[in-house]
Amino acid sequence: MNTEVVQPVVSNFIKSLRDIGYIFEVAVADVLDNSITAKANNIHISCLPDPKTTFALLDDGVGMSNDELINAMRLATNDPDSQREGSDLGKFGLGLKTASFSQCKDLTVLSKKDGEISIKQWDLDFISQKNEWLLITPDVENYTNIPLFYEFMNQDTGTLVVWRGIDTFHESDIPNQVENLRNHLALVFHCFLEGVVPGKKALKIYVNGQRIEPFNPFNPKHIATQQLASEKIKYLESEIIVQPYILPHHSKLSQKDYDKYATKEGYTKSQGFYLYRAHRLLIYGTWWGMHRTNDAHKLVRIKIDISNNQDAAWGIDIKKSTASPVSEIKKDLKRIIQQVTVKGSRPFTGRGKKIEDKSTTRFWELKTENNKIHFAINREHPLIQNLESKLDEEQENILNVILMGIESYLPLDAIVAQLNNNPLKVKQETSFNENEIKALVENWRKQGISETFIKDLLKTEIYKNKEAYFENAEH
Repeated sequence: MNTEVVQPVVSNFIKSLRDIGYIFEVAVADVLDNSITAKANNIHISCLPDPKTTFALLDDGVGMSNDELINAMRLATNDPDSQREGSDLGKFGLGLKTASFSQCKDLTVLSKKDGEISIKQWDLDFISQKNEWLLITPDVENYTNIPLFYEFMNQDTGTLVVWRGIDTFHESDIPNQVENLRNHLALVFHCFLEGVVPGKKALKIYVNGQRIEPFNPFNPKHIATQQLASEKIKYLESEIIVQPYILPHHSKLSQKDYDKYATKEGYTKSQGFYLYRAHRLLIYGTWWGMHRTNDAHKLVRIKIDISNNQDAAWGIDIKKSTASPVSEIKKDLKRIIQQVTVKGSRPFTGRGKKIEDKSTTRFWELKTENNKIHFAINREHPLIQNLESKLDEEQENILNVILMGIESYLPLDAIVAQLNNNPLKVKQETSFNENEIKALVENWRKQGISETFIKDLLKTEIYKNKEAYFENAEH
Protein backbone atom coordinates (compact mmCIF):
# COMPACT_ATOMS: atom_id res chain seq x y z
CA MET A 1 0.00 0.00 0.00
CA ASN A 2 1.44 3.34 -1.04
CA THR A 3 0.89 6.37 1.17
CA GLU A 4 1.98 9.97 1.13
CA VAL A 5 1.79 12.79 3.61
CA VAL A 6 -0.68 15.52 2.64
CA GLN A 7 -0.47 18.44 5.04
CA PRO A 8 -3.47 20.72 5.37
CA VAL A 9 -3.14 24.32 4.27
CA VAL A 10 -2.77 25.70 7.76
CA SER A 11 -3.95 29.22 6.96
CA ASN A 12 -7.22 27.86 5.54
CA PHE A 13 -7.61 25.38 8.38
CA ILE A 14 -7.25 28.19 10.91
CA LYS A 15 -10.07 30.13 9.28
CA SER A 16 -12.34 27.08 9.57
CA LEU A 17 -11.24 26.52 13.16
CA ARG A 18 -12.12 30.10 14.06
CA ASP A 19 -15.58 29.82 12.53
CA ILE A 20 -17.03 27.15 14.81
CA GLY A 21 -19.79 29.49 15.98
CA TYR A 22 -18.90 30.65 19.48
CA ILE A 23 -20.32 33.87 20.83
CA PHE A 24 -18.21 35.80 23.32
CA GLU A 25 -19.86 34.72 26.59
CA VAL A 26 -19.99 31.06 25.53
CA ALA A 27 -16.30 31.16 24.60
CA VAL A 28 -15.39 32.64 27.98
CA ALA A 29 -17.43 29.97 29.78
CA ASP A 30 -15.51 27.27 27.91
CA VAL A 31 -12.20 28.75 29.07
CA LEU A 32 -13.54 29.05 32.60
CA ASP A 33 -14.35 25.31 32.58
CA ASN A 34 -10.60 24.66 32.68
CA SER A 35 -10.27 26.80 35.81
CA ILE A 36 -12.94 24.75 37.59
CA THR A 37 -11.25 21.52 36.52
CA ALA A 38 -8.02 22.98 37.97
CA LYS A 39 -9.82 23.34 41.34
CA ALA A 40 -9.87 27.14 41.34
CA ASN A 41 -11.80 28.92 44.09
CA ASN A 42 -11.47 32.44 42.71
CA ILE A 43 -11.62 33.59 39.10
CA HIS A 44 -11.02 37.17 38.00
CA ILE A 45 -11.94 38.37 34.52
CA SER A 46 -10.86 41.64 32.98
CA CYS A 47 -12.71 42.84 29.90
CA LEU A 48 -11.83 46.45 29.25
CA PRO A 49 -11.12 48.58 26.14
CA ASP A 50 -7.36 48.25 26.47
CA PRO A 51 -5.33 48.90 23.29
CA LYS A 52 -3.10 45.87 23.95
CA THR A 53 -5.24 43.34 25.78
CA THR A 54 -9.04 43.30 25.75
CA PHE A 55 -9.56 40.13 27.77
CA ALA A 56 -7.73 38.30 30.55
CA LEU A 57 -8.85 35.53 32.91
CA LEU A 58 -6.96 34.65 36.10
CA ASP A 59 -7.65 31.68 38.36
CA ASP A 60 -6.03 30.39 41.55
CA GLY A 61 -6.13 26.73 40.51
CA VAL A 62 -3.32 24.20 40.79
CA GLY A 63 -1.43 25.66 37.84
CA MET A 64 0.66 23.83 35.24
CA SER A 65 4.30 22.93 34.76
CA ASN A 66 5.98 23.70 31.44
CA ASP A 67 5.25 20.21 30.05
CA GLU A 68 1.65 20.32 31.29
CA LEU A 69 1.16 23.72 29.69
CA ILE A 70 2.52 22.49 26.35
CA ASN A 71 0.09 19.60 26.49
CA ALA A 72 -2.77 21.93 27.42
CA MET A 73 -1.97 24.11 24.39
CA ARG A 74 -1.99 21.09 22.09
CA LEU A 75 -5.17 20.76 19.98
CA ALA A 76 -7.29 17.70 20.85
CA THR A 77 -5.40 17.04 24.06
CA ASN A 78 -7.92 14.51 25.36
CA ASP A 79 -9.33 11.29 23.99
CA PRO A 80 -13.09 11.99 24.14
CA ASP A 81 -13.72 8.34 24.98
CA SER A 82 -11.28 8.23 27.91
CA GLN A 83 -12.41 8.08 31.53
CA ARG A 84 -12.25 11.49 33.25
CA GLU A 85 -12.46 12.73 36.80
CA GLY A 86 -15.99 13.56 37.90
CA SER A 87 -15.12 17.25 38.18
CA ASP A 88 -13.57 17.49 34.68
CA LEU A 89 -15.76 19.75 32.53
CA GLY A 90 -13.80 19.14 29.33
CA LYS A 91 -14.06 16.35 26.79
CA PHE A 92 -12.17 16.90 23.55
CA GLY A 93 -9.24 18.96 24.82
CA LEU A 94 -10.28 21.68 22.38
CA GLY A 95 -12.25 24.13 24.54
CA LEU A 96 -9.43 26.47 25.54
CA LYS A 97 -8.05 26.70 22.03
CA THR A 98 -11.18 26.77 19.86
CA ALA A 99 -12.99 29.14 22.24
CA SER A 100 -10.01 31.48 22.27
CA PHE A 101 -9.34 31.30 18.53
CA SER A 102 -13.00 32.11 17.85
CA GLN A 103 -12.46 35.50 19.50
CA CYS A 104 -8.82 36.42 18.92
CA LYS A 105 -5.68 35.67 16.93
CA ASP A 106 -3.28 35.71 19.86
CA LEU A 107 -3.74 33.29 22.76
CA THR A 108 -1.18 33.44 25.54
CA VAL A 109 -1.29 31.34 28.71
CA LEU A 110 0.87 31.95 31.78
CA SER A 111 0.81 29.37 34.56
CA LYS A 112 2.54 28.99 37.91
CA LYS A 113 3.19 25.72 39.73
CA ASP A 114 5.79 24.79 42.35
CA GLY A 115 7.18 28.32 42.19
CA GLU A 116 7.92 28.06 38.46
CA ILE A 117 6.24 30.26 35.82
CA SER A 118 5.60 28.83 32.37
CA ILE A 119 4.33 30.77 29.35
CA LYS A 120 3.18 29.68 25.88
CA GLN A 121 1.55 31.47 22.97
CA TRP A 122 -0.39 30.64 19.84
CA ASP A 123 -0.10 33.44 17.27
CA LEU A 124 -2.42 32.55 14.36
CA ASP A 125 -0.89 35.08 11.97
CA PHE A 126 2.57 33.64 12.67
CA ILE A 127 1.27 30.09 12.17
CA SER A 128 -0.32 31.05 8.84
CA GLN A 129 2.88 32.70 7.71
CA LYS A 130 5.03 29.68 8.58
CA ASN A 131 2.33 27.15 7.59
CA GLU A 132 3.18 25.13 10.69
CA TRP A 133 1.80 24.81 14.22
CA LEU A 134 4.70 26.54 15.94
CA LEU A 135 4.10 27.17 19.66
CA ILE A 136 5.89 30.28 20.89
CA THR A 137 7.56 30.72 24.27
CA PRO A 138 7.51 34.50 24.73
CA ASP A 139 9.35 36.52 27.37
CA VAL A 140 7.30 36.95 30.55
CA GLU A 141 8.63 40.50 30.84
CA ASN A 142 6.65 41.44 27.74
CA TYR A 143 3.43 40.84 29.66
CA THR A 144 3.95 43.07 32.69
CA ASN A 145 1.45 45.62 31.40
CA ILE A 146 -1.45 43.22 30.81
CA PRO A 147 -4.42 43.21 33.20
CA LEU A 148 -4.18 40.89 36.25
CA PHE A 149 -0.46 40.24 35.67
CA TYR A 150 0.70 41.40 39.12
CA GLU A 151 -2.17 39.57 40.80
CA PHE A 152 -0.93 36.44 39.00
CA MET A 153 2.65 37.05 40.13
CA ASN A 154 1.53 37.38 43.76
CA GLN A 155 -0.28 34.02 43.76
CA ASP A 156 1.37 30.75 44.77
CA THR A 157 -0.36 28.87 41.95
CA GLY A 158 -2.75 29.67 39.15
CA THR A 159 -3.20 30.36 35.46
CA LEU A 160 -3.64 33.55 33.46
CA VAL A 161 -5.28 33.35 30.01
CA VAL A 162 -4.78 36.36 27.75
CA TRP A 163 -6.59 37.22 24.50
CA ARG A 164 -5.00 39.82 22.28
CA GLY A 165 -6.18 40.92 18.87
CA ILE A 166 -9.88 40.34 19.50
CA ASP A 167 -11.69 40.93 16.22
CA THR A 168 -15.25 39.76 16.90
CA PHE A 169 -16.48 43.03 18.39
CA HIS A 170 -15.45 46.66 18.75
CA GLU A 171 -14.61 48.68 21.85
CA SER A 172 -18.03 50.32 21.77
CA ASP A 173 -19.61 46.87 22.16
CA ILE A 174 -17.75 46.04 25.37
CA PRO A 175 -20.39 47.28 27.89
CA ASN A 176 -23.04 45.11 26.23
CA GLN A 177 -20.66 42.16 25.93
CA VAL A 178 -19.74 42.43 29.62
CA GLU A 179 -23.42 42.51 30.62
CA ASN A 180 -24.14 39.41 28.53
CA LEU A 181 -21.08 37.72 30.02
CA ARG A 182 -22.16 38.40 33.60
CA ASN A 183 -25.66 37.05 32.96
CA HIS A 184 -24.35 33.97 31.17
CA LEU A 185 -21.81 33.03 33.83
CA ALA A 186 -24.34 33.65 36.63
CA LEU A 187 -26.67 31.12 34.98
CA VAL A 188 -24.29 28.50 33.61
CA PHE A 189 -22.20 28.19 36.78
CA HIS A 190 -24.89 28.95 39.37
CA CYS A 191 -24.42 25.59 41.14
CA PHE A 192 -20.73 26.38 41.69
CA LEU A 193 -21.47 29.96 42.75
CA GLU A 194 -24.12 28.75 45.20
CA GLY A 195 -21.69 26.30 46.77
CA VAL A 196 -23.96 23.28 46.27
CA VAL A 197 -21.48 21.16 44.30
CA PRO A 198 -20.35 18.26 46.55
CA GLY A 199 -16.78 18.55 47.76
CA LYS A 200 -16.32 22.11 46.47
CA LYS A 201 -16.27 25.48 48.16
CA ALA A 202 -18.49 28.20 46.73
CA LEU A 203 -16.79 29.54 43.60
CA LYS A 204 -16.21 33.28 43.32
CA ILE A 205 -16.15 34.90 39.88
CA TYR A 206 -15.37 38.57 39.39
CA VAL A 207 -15.86 40.49 36.14
CA ASN A 208 -14.06 43.84 36.10
CA GLY A 209 -13.88 43.68 39.89
CA GLN A 210 -17.61 43.02 40.41
CA ARG A 211 -18.54 39.70 41.98
CA ILE A 212 -21.15 37.67 40.10
CA GLU A 213 -24.21 36.53 42.03
CA PRO A 214 -25.65 33.14 41.05
CA PHE A 215 -28.85 33.01 39.02
CA ASN A 216 -30.82 29.84 39.71
CA PRO A 217 -33.40 29.59 36.89
CA PHE A 218 -35.76 27.49 39.03
CA ASN A 219 -36.29 30.14 41.75
CA PRO A 220 -36.32 27.30 44.32
CA LYS A 221 -36.45 29.51 47.41
CA HIS A 222 -39.72 31.22 46.49
CA ILE A 223 -42.64 29.91 48.53
CA ALA A 224 -44.82 29.60 45.41
CA THR A 225 -42.31 27.55 43.40
CA GLN A 226 -43.43 23.93 43.08
CA GLN A 227 -40.58 21.46 43.33
CA LEU A 228 -42.07 18.18 42.17
CA ALA A 229 -40.79 14.73 43.04
CA SER A 230 -37.44 13.95 41.44
CA GLU A 231 -36.82 10.78 39.47
CA LYS A 232 -33.73 8.72 38.74
CA ILE A 233 -33.41 7.13 35.31
CA LYS A 234 -30.98 4.27 34.84
CA TYR A 235 -29.15 4.20 31.52
CA LEU A 236 -26.43 1.59 30.96
CA GLU A 237 -24.21 2.03 34.05
CA SER A 238 -25.12 5.67 34.59
CA GLU A 239 -27.81 7.51 36.51
CA ILE A 240 -29.81 10.49 35.26
CA ILE A 241 -31.52 12.67 37.87
CA VAL A 242 -34.62 14.53 36.68
CA GLN A 243 -36.06 17.30 38.90
CA PRO A 244 -39.17 19.14 37.63
CA TYR A 245 -40.11 22.64 38.80
CA ILE A 246 -43.15 24.82 38.22
CA LEU A 247 -42.29 28.49 38.67
CA PRO A 248 -44.62 30.90 40.49
CA HIS A 249 -47.50 32.51 38.62
CA HIS A 250 -46.85 36.17 37.87
CA SER A 251 -49.42 37.18 40.48
CA LYS A 252 -47.06 35.80 43.15
CA LEU A 253 -44.04 37.84 42.00
CA SER A 254 -42.94 41.44 41.96
CA GLN A 255 -42.32 43.01 38.56
CA LYS A 256 -38.57 42.88 39.23
CA ASP A 257 -38.56 39.16 40.04
CA TYR A 258 -40.96 38.36 37.22
CA ASP A 259 -38.61 40.02 34.71
CA LYS A 260 -35.56 38.42 36.30
CA TYR A 261 -36.78 34.83 36.01
CA ALA A 262 -38.18 35.39 32.53
CA THR A 263 -34.53 35.65 31.34
CA LYS A 264 -33.82 37.60 28.18
CA GLU A 265 -35.53 34.88 26.12
CA GLY A 266 -38.85 35.22 27.99
CA TYR A 267 -40.85 32.58 29.85
CA THR A 268 -42.29 30.86 26.79
CA LYS A 269 -38.89 30.23 25.20
CA SER A 270 -37.32 29.33 28.56
CA GLN A 271 -39.66 26.43 29.29
CA GLY A 272 -38.49 22.85 28.97
CA PHE A 273 -35.38 20.92 29.90
CA TYR A 274 -32.23 22.30 31.53
CA LEU A 275 -29.34 19.89 31.03
CA TYR A 276 -26.48 19.92 33.56
CA ARG A 277 -23.31 17.91 33.18
CA ALA A 278 -21.24 17.67 36.37
CA HIS A 279 -23.34 20.57 37.77
CA ARG A 280 -22.50 22.85 34.84
CA LEU A 281 -25.49 24.04 32.78
CA LEU A 282 -25.06 23.11 29.12
CA ILE A 283 -28.42 23.42 27.34
CA TYR A 284 -31.64 25.06 28.45
CA GLY A 285 -35.08 26.00 27.18
CA THR A 286 -35.68 23.01 24.89
CA TRP A 287 -38.05 20.06 24.64
CA TRP A 288 -35.79 18.28 22.10
CA GLY A 289 -38.78 17.87 19.79
CA MET A 290 -40.72 15.81 22.33
CA HIS A 291 -43.24 18.51 23.20
CA ARG A 292 -44.59 21.62 21.54
CA THR A 293 -43.76 24.97 23.14
CA ASN A 294 -46.97 26.14 24.78
CA ASP A 295 -47.85 29.33 26.65
CA ALA A 296 -49.81 27.25 29.17
CA HIS A 297 -46.57 25.42 30.07
CA LYS A 298 -44.28 28.44 30.19
CA LEU A 299 -43.68 28.00 33.94
CA VAL A 300 -42.43 24.41 33.54
CA ARG A 301 -38.66 23.91 33.83
CA ILE A 302 -37.17 20.44 34.24
CA LYS A 303 -33.63 20.03 35.53
CA ILE A 304 -31.59 17.08 34.27
CA ASP A 305 -28.31 16.16 35.98
CA ILE A 306 -25.88 13.82 34.23
CA SER A 307 -22.29 12.83 34.94
CA ASN A 308 -19.46 13.64 32.54
CA ASN A 309 -19.30 10.07 31.21
CA GLN A 310 -22.67 10.32 29.43
CA ASP A 311 -21.72 12.60 26.54
CA ALA A 312 -22.31 9.93 23.88
CA ALA A 313 -25.86 9.32 25.10
CA TRP A 314 -26.65 13.03 24.83
CA GLY A 315 -24.75 14.02 21.67
CA ILE A 316 -22.99 16.95 23.34
CA ASP A 317 -20.95 19.04 20.90
CA ILE A 318 -17.60 20.80 21.30
CA LYS A 319 -19.18 24.11 22.32
CA LYS A 320 -21.44 22.37 24.87
CA SER A 321 -24.32 24.27 23.29
CA THR A 322 -26.27 21.52 21.53
CA ALA A 323 -27.36 18.07 22.64
CA SER A 324 -30.02 15.46 21.95
CA PRO A 325 -30.67 12.38 24.07
CA VAL A 326 -30.83 8.90 22.57
CA SER A 327 -34.26 7.32 21.98
CA GLU A 328 -34.09 5.09 25.08
CA ILE A 329 -33.76 8.15 27.32
CA LYS A 330 -36.41 10.07 25.39
CA LYS A 331 -39.03 7.46 26.28
CA ASP A 332 -38.67 8.25 29.98
CA LEU A 333 -38.48 11.99 29.36
CA LYS A 334 -41.72 11.94 27.33
CA ARG A 335 -43.49 10.25 30.23
CA ILE A 336 -42.19 12.88 32.63
CA ILE A 337 -43.23 15.68 30.27
CA GLN A 338 -46.83 14.40 30.26
CA GLN A 339 -46.94 14.28 34.05
CA VAL A 340 -45.38 17.67 34.65
CA THR A 341 -47.13 19.73 31.97
CA VAL A 342 -50.54 18.75 33.34
CA LYS A 343 -49.56 20.28 36.67
CA GLY A 344 -47.69 23.12 35.02
CA SER A 345 -50.78 24.39 33.21
CA ARG A 346 -52.90 24.58 36.39
CA PRO A 347 -51.77 28.09 37.41
CA PHE A 348 -53.41 29.28 34.18
CA THR A 349 -56.34 26.89 33.66
CA GLY A 350 -57.31 27.19 37.32
CA ARG A 351 -57.58 30.94 36.99
CA GLY A 352 -59.46 30.69 33.70
CA LYS A 353 -62.21 28.57 35.24
CA LYS A 354 -63.11 31.34 37.64
CA ILE A 355 -65.22 32.89 34.87
CA GLU A 356 -67.63 29.99 35.41
CA ASP A 357 -67.90 30.62 39.14
CA LYS A 358 -71.62 30.31 39.92
CA SER A 359 -71.38 32.34 43.13
CA THR A 360 -70.54 35.51 41.19
CA THR A 361 -72.59 37.21 38.49
CA ARG A 362 -69.99 38.25 35.92
CA PHE A 363 -70.05 40.62 32.96
CA TRP A 364 -68.42 37.97 30.76
CA GLU A 365 -69.27 34.30 30.39
CA LEU A 366 -67.70 31.41 28.54
CA LYS A 367 -69.94 29.71 25.99
CA THR A 368 -69.44 26.46 24.07
CA GLU A 369 -71.14 25.84 20.74
CA ASN A 370 -70.29 23.09 18.23
CA ASN A 371 -67.12 22.21 20.17
CA LYS A 372 -65.93 25.83 19.93
CA ILE A 373 -65.75 28.35 22.72
CA HIS A 374 -66.23 32.10 22.76
CA PHE A 375 -66.51 34.86 25.33
CA ALA A 376 -69.89 36.57 25.54
CA ILE A 377 -71.29 39.41 27.58
CA ASN A 378 -73.70 38.08 30.20
CA ARG A 379 -77.08 39.40 29.08
CA GLU A 380 -78.55 38.22 32.41
CA HIS A 381 -76.42 40.66 34.36
CA PRO A 382 -78.78 42.74 36.53
CA LEU A 383 -77.26 46.04 35.38
CA ILE A 384 -77.81 45.16 31.72
CA GLN A 385 -81.33 43.92 32.39
CA ASN A 386 -82.09 47.09 34.38
CA LEU A 387 -80.87 49.21 31.47
CA GLU A 388 -82.86 47.23 28.90
CA SER A 389 -86.06 47.64 30.94
CA LYS A 390 -85.79 51.42 30.50
CA LEU A 391 -85.22 51.39 26.73
CA ASP A 392 -87.69 51.38 23.90
CA GLU A 393 -87.45 48.75 21.16
CA GLU A 394 -85.17 50.77 18.88
CA GLN A 395 -82.81 51.69 21.72
CA GLU A 396 -82.75 48.07 22.87
CA ASN A 397 -81.76 46.97 19.35
CA ILE A 398 -78.93 49.52 19.29
CA LEU A 399 -77.69 48.28 22.68
CA ASN A 400 -77.76 44.71 21.40
CA VAL A 401 -75.69 45.68 18.33
CA ILE A 402 -73.14 47.43 20.59
CA LEU A 403 -72.81 44.37 22.85
CA MET A 404 -72.48 42.03 19.86
CA GLY A 405 -69.78 44.27 18.41
CA ILE A 406 -67.83 44.24 21.68
CA GLU A 407 -68.06 40.41 21.77
CA SER A 408 -67.10 39.93 18.12
CA TYR A 409 -64.13 42.26 18.13
CA LEU A 410 -62.66 41.41 21.50
CA PRO A 411 -58.88 41.81 20.83
CA LEU A 412 -57.93 38.31 21.96
CA ASP A 413 -54.54 38.23 20.20
CA ALA A 414 -53.48 41.52 21.78
CA ILE A 415 -54.74 40.41 25.20
CA VAL A 416 -52.84 37.11 25.03
CA ALA A 417 -49.68 38.87 23.84
CA GLN A 418 -49.79 41.37 26.70
CA LEU A 419 -50.54 38.70 29.31
CA ASN A 420 -47.59 36.66 28.05
CA ASN A 421 -45.13 39.54 27.80
CA ASN A 422 -46.27 42.02 30.46
CA PRO A 423 -48.72 40.27 32.79
CA LEU A 424 -47.92 42.43 35.81
CA LYS A 425 -48.55 45.61 33.82
CA VAL A 426 -52.01 44.53 32.68
CA LYS A 427 -54.60 46.06 35.00
CA GLN A 428 -58.00 45.97 33.35
CA GLU A 429 -60.23 46.19 36.39
CA THR A 430 -61.41 49.68 37.29
CA SER A 431 -61.74 50.22 41.02
CA PHE A 432 -64.77 52.07 42.34
CA ASN A 433 -64.04 53.99 45.52
CA GLU A 434 -66.36 53.96 48.50
CA ASN A 435 -67.97 57.33 47.76
CA GLU A 436 -68.74 56.40 44.15
CA ILE A 437 -70.41 53.16 45.19
CA LYS A 438 -72.44 54.85 47.92
CA ALA A 439 -73.57 57.55 45.46
CA LEU A 440 -74.75 54.93 42.97
CA VAL A 441 -76.63 52.99 45.65
CA GLU A 442 -78.21 56.15 47.03
CA ASN A 443 -79.38 57.14 43.54
CA TRP A 444 -80.92 53.71 42.98
CA ARG A 445 -82.73 53.79 46.30
CA LYS A 446 -84.22 57.18 45.40
CA GLN A 447 -85.53 55.55 42.23
CA GLY A 448 -87.27 52.90 44.33
CA ILE A 449 -84.80 50.08 43.82
CA SER A 450 -86.13 46.72 44.98
CA GLU A 451 -84.43 44.56 47.61
CA THR A 452 -84.38 41.73 45.08
CA PHE A 453 -82.32 43.92 42.74
CA ILE A 454 -79.98 44.76 45.64
CA LYS A 455 -79.41 41.05 46.36
CA ASP A 456 -78.67 40.47 42.66
CA LEU A 457 -76.20 43.38 42.61
CA LEU A 458 -74.35 42.03 45.64
CA LYS A 459 -73.46 38.95 43.57
CA THR A 460 -71.92 40.97 40.75
CA GLU A 461 -68.19 41.63 40.33
CA ILE A 462 -68.53 45.34 41.09
CA TYR A 463 -70.40 45.03 44.38
CA LYS A 464 -69.40 41.61 45.71
CA ASN A 465 -68.16 41.80 49.33
CA LYS A 466 -69.28 45.44 49.54
CA GLU A 467 -72.54 44.86 51.42
CA ALA A 468 -71.64 47.54 53.94
CA TYR A 469 -71.94 50.26 51.29
CA PHE A 470 -75.57 49.31 50.70
CA GLU A 471 -76.34 49.17 54.41
CA ASN A 472 -74.76 52.54 55.15
CA ALA A 473 -76.29 54.35 52.18
CA GLU A 474 -78.99 56.84 53.06
CA HIS A 475 -82.58 55.72 52.52
